[in-house]
Amino acid sequence: MKAREARSEFQKGRVSIEQLLELAERQERMIQQLTAEVKRLRERLVQYEPEVARERSAGQAGESGGSSATSSTHYGLEAEEQRRRRKRKKKSPGRRPTQLKFADAQRIQEVYPPRVLRSACRLVRERAVWRLEAGRAVLVGYRVFAGPDGREVRIAGVTRRCEYGLEILVVLAFLVYVIGVSLDKACAVLSFFCQLPLAKSQADALLRQLARHWETEFDTLCALVARAAVVYMDETGWKIGREGCSLWTFAAAWQRVFLFGCRKDAATLDAMLPPEVFDGVAVSDDAAVYRHRFARAQKCWAHLLRKAIKLALLYPRKKSYQRFLDRLLALYYDAKRAAADRRLGEQGRQQRVADLEGRLCELCNPYWHETTSEMKPHEHDFANLVNELLERVMDEELFTFVLLPHVDPTNNLAERLQRSPAQDRKAGRTSKTATGAHRRSVIVSVLESLRVNLESFTLANVLTEVTEWMTTGASLFAKQWCELTQNTPTAVLDTG
Repeated sequence: MKAREARSEFQKGRVSIEQLLELAERQERMIQQLTAEVKRLRERLVQYEPEVARERSAGQAGESGGSSATSSTHYGLEAEEQRRRRKRKKKSPGRRPTQLKFADAQRIQEVYPPRVLRSACRLVRERAVWRLEAGRAVLVGYRVFAGPDGREVRIAGVTRRCEYGLEILVVLAFLVYVIGVSLDKACAVLSFFCQLPLAKSQADALLRQLARHWETEFDTLCALVARAAVVYMDETGWKIGREGCSLWTFAAAWQRVFLFGCRKDAATLDAMLPPEVFDGVAVSDDAAVYRHRFARAQKCWAHLLRKAIKLALLYPRKKSYQRFLDRLLALYYDAKRAAADRRLGEQGRQQRVADLEGRLCELCNPYWHETTSEMKPHEHDFANLVNELLERVMDEELFTFVLLPHVDPTNNLAERLQRSPAQDRKAGRTSKTATGAHRRSVIVSVLESLRVNLESFTLANVLTEVTEWMTTGASLFAKQWCELTQNTPTAVLDTG
């Protein structure tokens, strides 16, 4: 009951003296609790506000001298709130009007639709675009005209709603995702060598726009890899913020696909290589996610030989390890010679594979035994290696490269593609968000696939290729898909 209600009830004779005393005692207890809480808060404020301590001591001195001075609790709390209050962000000056940008243009260029009289065209848009010409940044003012039908012609080498030419986007993507420099350093490089004023936020927006521009090409690459005759794959660690995840690389003859920030599980593998679609040869290491998943597989011999070499080098006194390594290497070299022998037909290759599998079983059988807890660490590793070789022989996944000469016995191709991202991971230059990881996947996949398809991987050749995509509406990968499916192009470049 509140004090006002108690007064009203007492005047009406509805409240007794005992009830009033009980109310007074309850309020006194509440006052004591609040006083103790204020004291505790003031003691905590002392470490942040020295003025509170001086004010408190001054108040105590005043009380002892008969003064009625009181401490100012409001000042300490307000100061604490002000200390914790976040600083206001600076207001952005906003975008510069197109008229001002156009006035700063170093050159004016008019863009007319083809095969239309200029007298019949009308001006529909003015755009100021930064271009790279002879290695230097130039601000070009484009005056875009439309024909009688009202259709606006595209500016060659410039994506829609972008104030930078495609060559700047490609150079920026190459510096950040292929060379591996930070956004700040990439902006510094473009400023120093090309005199291009580019802020970090602008560079980030340009990479995001390039990824959207190439999104369809990335999807086409994934579809082509799923239908490839041979796919080399490998995975390594990656991070999105503080969350641990993986980078998965898939390499076919003419395509490269990178999946940054994915999970190393069967769901990711099935999404990339659907069992009902992929019927080629999968070349990989012996990770559990790859086992018994493909109709035809080739396990990487490099991984197996490294384990044997490690045991032989670390334990030179174990002569059995060295003898095992020597015979395993001899068997591998014989298999490579058989794979390169063009005189062998299908039956001859099958016979060679049967002989090689017999030799490998003969080599491993004397060393085969179950692993036990009493084994030493190196004995445990050697037993696991022998068991792994025998299991892969039974699965017929060690000598597929002898039956199919176009298949390599290792997945070194996929491993080499991961060297640069692995360096980025060690330096802490991984993805901060899932969106950033996908953006990196799109851009790196397209650039690395272009590296394979172009005769010379240079800026001029890359720009010639990607500019043609914008002109024709169909990319190189869409044409490869068309040849594969013997249909009209269904995957074309998104010109938005």
